[in-house]
Amino acid sequence: MYKAFNTFIDDIFAFIITMPTAHRLACFRDDIVFVIYLYQRYLYPVDRTRVNEFGQSFEDEKEKKEESKKDK
Repeated sequence: MYKAFNTFIDDIFAFIITMPTAHRLACFRDDIVFVIYLYQRYLYPVDRTRVNEFGQSFEDEKEKKEESKKDK
C-alpha cells in the first residue's frame, strides 16, 4: 500500500513541479507497467479447471463441497 501511495504522489508532483522530461517519463514508467499488467490479467484469466502440481483443481474442490452439502 505504501508503494502505491508513493507512486500516486510522484505522479501528482510530476504534473505540478517543473522538471526535465526524462524524469517526468520515469515517474510514469511504473504506471505504464501496472496498466500493462492489468491488461494481461484481463486477457488471460486464471483457468480454474487446470490441474495443479498436486493433482487438484478449483472445480474439483467446488464439486466436493457441493456433494458434501447434498449428503447432509
